[in-house]
Amino acid sequence: MFRLVRRMPFFRLLAIGQLALVARRHLQNLAPAERRRLAELARRGRSATPAERDELRALVARLEPRVFAGAAARAFSPVRLPRRYR
Repeated sequence: MFRLVRRMPFFRLLAIGQLALVARRHLQNLAPAERRRLAELARRGRSATPAERDELRALVARLEPRVFAGAAARAFSPVRLPRRYR
């Protein structure tokens, strides 16, 4: 049991690393200028204008959040996911 507790942080780091790689693959769907703009708009948060919010929605849509969620779930799920989540 104590061995498991000591190794737990390593598995968390491994999970974070896997998730970062999945996120990186999806972020590469955007051009470098779009990635910079996405970061700028995300930093603005609630102070963004309606036009900026629409632009943020469009950029996030290009990242395919549903596909990202499926890829992240696939990376961590011990069982095969149903086809609709892939």
